[in-house]
Amino acid sequence: MRPDLIVRKGVGYVPQERNIFPSLTARENFEMGAFTNGDLLDKNLDEVLRIFPEIEVRMDQKVGTMSGGEQKMVAIGRALIAEPDLLLLAEPSSALSPKLMDQVFGKVVEINEMGTAIMMVEQNAKKALAISDRGYVLEMGRNRYEGPGRTLLEDADVRGLYLGG
Repeated sequence: MRPDLIVRKGVGYVPQERNIFPSLTARENFEMGAFTNGDLLDKNLDEVLRIFPEIEVRMDQKVGTMSGGEQKMVAIGRALIAEPDLLLLAEPSSALSPKLMDQVFGKVVEINEMGTAIMMVEQNAKKALAISDRGYVLEMGRNRYEGPGRTLLEDADVRGLYLGG
């Protein structure tokens, strides 16, 4: 399917790398999130800025000049502008400081609590499993373990083999 049709079907995607338009401002990045329906920007921008208030004061700043955490917030916010039913996140904590990582994971929980389903691929398994309703631990591309996130986090085999004890 064409990307615009996937977005119209309610799927948002935030890739691990190259997830922003660095030469555009935050406002322009959010406008790109509304490319399937321009009315979505006016309808959803306030909600995105409520989730990411740090970005409101940087709306006219080129995103390429922002910190990695702020860029991640813009990327997630851009996907949220289109009102996805399902948000796909690839390595949302990649290249973030521990403080910003905690902040991003907190925002993921908040977005989920607002009704958006989230499917996340994340190498920081401890943090991801701690906030996940359901988790899958892959080995060599196959499911090795699956179940509620907290159950996997507490599983002795999973901890010993994949989470450092």
